[in-house]
Amino acid sequence: MPRFVLLEHTGHPDDPAGRHYDLLLEAAEACRTWRLADIPKPAGPAVAATLLSDHRLVWLERLEGEVSGGRGFARRVDAGAYEWLADEPGESRIEVRLKGESFSGQLSITGPSAVLQR
Repeated sequence: MPRFVLLEHTGHPDDPAGRHYDLLLEAAEACRTWRLADIPKPAGPAVAATLLSDHRLVWLERLEGEVSGGRGFARRVDAGAYEWLADEPGESRIEVRLKGESFSGQLSITGPSAVLQR
């Protein structure tokens, strides 16, 4: 199964909140990545999600580190494996089943929001 990692990212110069989370999904030679305003909670409200450019695979292995180009610091919150359930790029919608150490369930990202269900 492909891997995922959830990173807490602080100190990014274009992040007015000062902290967000990056969800990286291993996909061939890079990670498809979304910025999440918060960690989605099971049966909780949707959180803001923004599709980012692909990230390097090295972040699947790192526990923490400085982000290149003076873009802050990232530390691992959770990691594990995932399974694709739906991938509809034209509709800006994905669904994956995550199996992490603490972050698990079915995650849906539709346009600008993410929802987690157990």
